[in-house]
Amino acid sequence: MNFKDKVVIITGASSGIGYALVYEFASHGAKIALGARSEGKLARIAEDLETRGTEAVYEATDVTREADCRRLIERTVERFGRIDILICNAGISMRALFDDVDLDVLRQLMDVNFWGAVYCTKYALPYLQASKGSIVGVSSVAGIHGLPGRTGYSASKYAMTGFMETIRIENLKKGVHVMIAAPGFTASNVRFSALTADGSAQGESPREEEKMMSAAEVAHRIVRGISRRKRTLLMEFNGRATMLIKKFAPGLLDKLYYNHMAKEPDSPFK
Repeated sequence: MNFKDKVVIITGASSGIGYALVYEFASHGAKIALGARSEGKLARIAEDLETRGTEAVYEATDVTREADCRRLIERTVERFGRIDILICNAGISMRALFDDVDLDVLRQLMDVNFWGAVYCTKYALPYLQASKGSIVGVSSVAGIHGLPGRTGYSASKYAMTGFMETIRIENLKKGVHVMIAAPGFTASNVRFSALTADGSAQGESPREEEKMMSAAEVAHRIVRGISRRKRTLLMEFNGRATMLIKKFAPGLLDKLYYNHMAKEPDSPFK
């Protein structure tokens, strides 16, 4: 995995998988551009990277705002002169039955998970075409099969997948690599900030974090997947099983997903 002096943009870089990706790429000698809403957190991370000998730049970025995404790209090019890898990682989740959910919650998930990837890709693409670089959409098993209680999350990840696959095809002769990374349930803070039916933050995870893959392990696998220029990255058994069962027995998969989600504490499925 030779990423020495490669320029990598990571959204959602202040926590979770994004934060882990920052340090994974830094360990391979990459130059890092960080985007997230919290400028204070980004400044502290960038300062720490610089003390470790990693060149870094940051831009406070709300990915739901096209202008913010454009500034992140422009700031990166201004500092480093190129872009080699764009990782569209910023994302939020939800937990509520569609019967009960405020539709503004679904709009918010689409704005972050889908439009955030679209905006960043739009402005980074010319530079990635020039470098024959990589675009990574951090999706989910929820983007492979509908996840009950997560309508907005699944819809936004499906949309991201369709967008990324089309970008791949349009750039077949331009050398741009596109990878869709689909972690399973990951021990990160995304579920603590997951939105409930009225749009408020969940505040605690209904799942046992210690039994999940760590954000650091997800980051390592994503970086390895980029080095191998993989198309789709399924990281654990559940993701691979989902793809297989969906192909041959989709009705069974519906029941398995329902029963699995019904086991969550305070699940709306009984």
